[in-house]
Amino acid sequence: MVITAFLSPAPAIRADPLAARFRTASAIIDAVPANFDDFLRDAIARVAAVAAPLPDAYEEDAWIGVRWRIRQRTFAHVAPVDGRSPAFERAAGGPGPYVVMTFRSDGDELDTLSRIGYPYFKPDWSPTVVGLHLTDESDWDEIAELVTESYCLLAPKKLARLVARPPQD
Repeated sequence: MVITAFLSPAPAIRADPLAARFRTASAIIDAVPANFDDFLRDAIARVAAVAAPLPDAYEEDAWIGVRWRIRQRTFAHVAPVDGRSPAFERAAGGPGPYVVMTFRSDGDELDTLSRIGYPYFKPDWSPTVVGLHLTDESDWDEIAELVTESYCLLAPKKLARLVARPPQD
């Protein structure tokens, strides 16, 4: 069986526990779009559409935001940067509010993404974690590939072999 990662219109994957948690995020800075909460929920739903179908992957609430894991290893994490996480603020370049995703990478891709600059950033809490600012202009096909590759780096080889991945250039 081969699993194909894809993005579809954002499904409603949660009844609104996020609304209570992130209700005040858009009020932190006046310049924040009124749709910050909606964008955060949409970003979570879009990443979930890629991550959830991967073999043995599961979603859980993280200390901030939502993460997807294989076994006990996090391969994607979507988080609001809204004043509650100094670690994300330091890593992503300053106070928010904005939405970020962290994921795993390796090799030349890790080196390139770590050095390329905005919208990417390199957190210092792990040598293999890279971050990405999620915006209205984000390339969701690229994000799907990053999430899928991150999963394959952390998953047992027998599970990673089940995942259809785009050909490498």
